[in-house]
Amino acid sequence: MSEITIRDATPDDMEAVCAIYNDAVANTTAIWNEVLVDVDNRKDWLAARRKAGFPVLVAQDEAGAVVGYASFGDWRAFDGYRHTVEHSVYIRNDQRGRGIAGLMMQALIERARDLNKHIMVGAIEAGNASSIRLHEKLGFEQVGLMKEVGMKFGKWLDLVFMQLNIDHRSTPDVAQR
Repeated sequence: MSEITIRDATPDDMEAVCAIYNDAVANTTAIWNEVLVDVDNRKDWLAARRKAGFPVLVAQDEAGAVVGYASFGDWRAFDGYRHTVEHSVYIRNDQRGRGIAGLMMQALIERARDLNKHIMVGAIEAGNASSIRLHEKLGFEQVGLMKEVGMKFGKWLDLVFMQLNIDHRSTPDVAQR
């Protein structure tokens, strides 16, 4: 693999992030949305993630092109879930299968650990065998399967839940928000 740098995203990266997102919307079941977005939408998304204290990372190749992005956020918006985050990773279609997603996942796990998170959740379309394998390789375990909870491209989609215990602590830090 050529040299890949993982760094915090900037508003200038959102044009490339928008293109990656829209490709996933139009051509994959990785995102269960059907509406394409514009660059302003992604800039607003970036600002909201930053305001909430969550990372948005990009993978940049040696030529400076953004070839992937990743983030995590609240799994559920209730106080009792504050130690659990759900992540997402998207790679430009011509760069998939090169190990970039694994690098981005490792960086996200470290960021979650730095933020004192306990569990990272992945929600993956059940037919996405390569994503499931990647998660297993990184130590995630499958903890649930929800059948036909979504739809896209005229078919029902099943959702696999996978989770990683980031820190193995036995009691939570109740003061952390």
